Amino acid sequence: MIQSMTGYGKSVLQLPNKKISIEIKSLNSKNLDSYVRTPSLYRSKELDIRKLIASKLERGKIDFSLFLEITGEETSTQLNKPVVKKYMKQLHEIVGGNEIELLKMAIKMPDALTTERDEIDEEEWKTIEDEIVVTLNKIQDYRADEGLALEKDFRDRIQNIDALLNQVMAIDSERINAVRERLLKGVSDLKEKVDENRFEQELIYYIEKLDITEEKVRLQNHLEYFTKSLDSQDSNGKKLGFIGQEIGREVNTIGSKANYAPMQKLVVQMKDELEKVKEQLLNVL
Repeated sequence: MIQSMTGYGKSVLQLPNKKISIEIKSLNSKNLDSYVRTPSLYRSKELDIRKLIASKLERGKIDFSLFLEITGEETSTQLNKPVVKKYMKQLHEIVGGNEIELLKMAIKMPDALTTERDEIDEEEWKTIEDEIVVTLNKIQDYRADEGLALEKDFRDRIQNIDALLNQVMAIDSERINAVRERLLKGVSDLKEKVDENRFEQELIYYIEKLDITEEKVRLQNHLEYFTKSLDSQDSNGKKLGFIGQEIGREVNTIGSKANYAPMQKLVVQMKDELEKVKEQLLNVL
């Protein structure tokens, strides 16, 4: 079962004096690339958060945000009274004015407010950590749902390529006859006498060079392997990508050997289907 690397999860945790909002987004990436944004109070827990992310999300560009909103009466920010009074005195000496206006100006000055650094309550953090896990599980569910849509698209396109391959093989004998007739006409147009036996040998050699039987067998095997890999319990986008490359190699070889417009048209359609598969594979975990 494949999973998408695109995902989104959000949770809100209400604690006695604060509200914690957790938001996680993920996009496709070759490796795990995490960006963690937290309030300064929880900055020391960033490494723990990264470990949690790595344990749940194997790959992807992860944007993690933890927002803190104080809902109780407690606050860690206090007015630095001595500094504010000094600012007010200096401002009064410069501009005069009433104390209310001076106070408004003073509290905007540097160091007018002080923030005491709180110690993290480990029991509270354990509750937050559990909620982070819940959010990571949500993003995994999102990825799984996206993966189901991708899987259906892959199966449809692989079936389309297989159907086009069957059409290619259906017109193969017609192609060989057309190539033979074209060569015969070319020789007759030269109005030169040729050794019939030697010409027939050369013709057979040339037509054997255009034979696509091996490519057809290999391509069918790759298509079957791709479909079988979709049924695997693990989501392995890199493996599917490698199989996609092999499919492309065989399709390209058939195209180079075709030498026949109707067959080349079918090959172009196969390439178009495969290109859409490759684009989507970039987003598979």
